[in-house]
Amino acid sequence: MAGKQNEKRKSAKSSEKRLEKPDKRAKREKSGKRSAAEGFGARPLRELLRVTPGERPDLGGIDPSATPGGPVDKAAGVAATALLAQPLGSLQERLYAASTAGDRRRVLLILQGMDTSGKGGTLKHVIGLFNPSGCRIKAFKAPTEEELGHPFLWRIKQELPRPGEIGIFDRSHYEDVLIARVRELVPRNRVRARYAQINRFEKALADDGVTVVKVFLHIGYEEQRARLLQRLDNPDKHWKFNVGDIEERTVWPAYQEAYEVALERCSTDEAPWYVVPADRKWYRNWAISTLLREHLEDIDPQYPKGEFDVEECRRRLLAS
Repeated sequence: MAGKQNEKRKSAKSSEKRLEKPDKRAKREKSGKRSAAEGFGARPLRELLRVTPGERPDLGGIDPSATPGGPVDKAAGVAATALLAQPLGSLQERLYAASTAGDRRRVLLILQGMDTSGKGGTLKHVIGLFNPSGCRIKAFKAPTEEELGHPFLWRIKQELPRPGEIGIFDRSHYEDVLIARVRELVPRNRVRARYAQINRFEKALADDGVTVVKVFLHIGYEEQRARLLQRLDNPDKHWKFNVGDIEERTVWPAYQEAYEVALERCSTDEAPWYVVPADRKWYRNWAISTLLREHLEDIDPQYPKGEFDVEECRRRLLAS
C-alpha cells in the first residue's frame, strides 16, 4: 500500500512539474518549496495553461490538484483573488463605456468540465467580482423541443454578449461534441463535422470583436466522488445532486477522451482553450480571474472622450 501511495505522489509531482515554467521548477527543486511570490507576473497565465493549437493534451498526465503559476497556498490564493476585484471592475467599466461610443468588443467566457468541477462556483466567486449589470450569464441544459428543431449552434447565438458586456456560458455548444460523442446521440461523422463548424463560428465571433476565453475545469475522478458524497451527506445540498452523475462516472474515460479531442481540434489562435486544474477551488477561482484580467488588459478598452464643450457645460451648471 505504501508503495502505491508513494508512486501516486510521485506521479502528481511529475504532472505539476510539467505545468510549471522551467526556471520556477528549478527554484522549487532547489528549495523544496515555492515562494509566496512565485507565479505572479513571471509569465502570463494564458501562456502557461493554454492548449497548443493542433496538439492533443494528455489529461491523464495533468494533475488536477496542481497550482501552476499560482499563489503559494490557499490563504495567499484567496487574498490574491480578492485583490483582482478592483482591476477587473475597472476594466469592465472601461469595456462598457467604450461600447457607448461604438466599440463592439466584448468577452465570452466558456466554462466546461465534468459535474462538480466548479462551473457554478466560478459564477459565484469569480463573476461576483464584476458589476452584474454588465454580465450576461447563461447555463445551458438539455436542448428543448424548439432548440432541437434548429441547428445546434442556434441556441448559442441567442445568448451571445452584446458590445461592452462580459458573457459567461455554463456549458456551451461543446456539449454537442462531448455528450453527443460519448452517448452516441448523433452519428460519429456528424460529430466530426461539428468541430469545423465550431471553429468557423468562433472565428466569426473573434472577427466581430468577441474575445473568447474557453476554460476546461480539470477535476480528478477521486475529487469528484468526494464532492458528490458531500452533497449526499448534506440534506441542504440534495437539490444539487443528480442520480445520473453516478452513471456518468462509469464512462469517465470516454469523457476524458472526448474532451481531449475537442481541446485538440478546437483550440485555435482566435479562440484557444485553457486547462485549469480544478481540485483546489481557491486556485480555480484565482486562475480564471487572472485569465480574465489578462484578456481584458489585452483588449485595453478606453473611456470615450465627451463630444461637448466641458468648460461651457461647467459655466452653465454653475449659473443654473
